[in-house]
Amino acid sequence: MANAKKSGSLVWGVILIVFGLIFLLEQFHIDVWDAVWRFWPVILIVWGANKLWLGLKERNERPEAPGPDKTHEI
Repeated sequence: MANAKKSGSLVWGVILIVFGLIFLLEQFHIDVWDAVWRFWPVILIVWGANKLWLGLKERNERPEAPGPDKTHEI
């Protein structure tokens, strides 16, 4: 649960930095919104890839369920 909170904080930090950079570049009359509007599906692809990677990582880190005890056969 703590890792999810850290990850969420990291994501929001990155989002705020990106928006800050976009607004800063707009102040210098660099049209960033055109590029953002054109490539917005890339955000969905990166987000989905991140979710997939985190899910696979969590599945690999999960301990295996204990099976039947094969050392004490009847």
